[in-house]
Amino acid sequence: MRTIYRLLVLCVLAAYPMKQSLAQQTKLPVQESKELPSGQWSIVFGLTQPLFLGGFNAEVVYWTEHFVFDYSHGFDLKFPGMGETKEQRLSFRMPHTLGLGIGYRFTEALNLRVEPKLHIWDVYYDNVTMDTPNRLASYTTFTLGLGAYYNWLPFKNEQNFLRGITVAPSVRWWPNVATTLQDNRLLYNNTLTKRDEIHSANNIGIANTPFLINISLGYTF
Repeated sequence: MRTIYRLLVLCVLAAYPMKQSLAQQTKLPVQESKELPSGQWSIVFGLTQPLFLGGFNAEVVYWTEHFVFDYSHGFDLKFPGMGETKEQRLSFRMPHTLGLGIGYRFTEALNLRVEPKLHIWDVYYDNVTMDTPNRLASYTTFTLGLGAYYNWLPFKNEQNFLRGITVAPSVRWWPNVATTLQDNRLLYNNTLTKRDEIHSANNIGIANTPFLINISLGYTF
């Protein structure tokens, strides 16, 4: 009996360190906090502008862990008349559209920005050369809105130059908050319709609304 007792004690003593070792091995690892990449720069170029508006747009973006800052500038965009402006036989050239964006990163890719912008509109009659001698009027609109952006790096796990290629779709809402026109309207005598006409200040987005959709391509460093 004493021999059996001694064997049981030895088994318990041997099993204890094995139990401790197994507990350490099966213990869940402490999950490290995931920090978003910081100190990166992106430069992207919009596709809507050259494909549909005959112009060009570039955007420079700086990324911190939680915030994003950008500056964008569009050049030489052209807009056909719509609604009242189509009836008045007007077209528009935007030599410059520019502004800032300050936003918050919800994930590595998804961010929401507040965006103050200004847009210069040159007014022309249809089918004329869009240069200074033919310009009917010029005014500026100021917008303050929101933009939702998704910054996708499809090759970010590659260990070569492909890793920085960036695709950035965006949806934006940029309503006018002010214009340089009195009462936000242009009153003029239209030599084509032979009438006194009223042109209300344009919106920057799709079909003369504040709503915009775009996809930009570029590179993140």
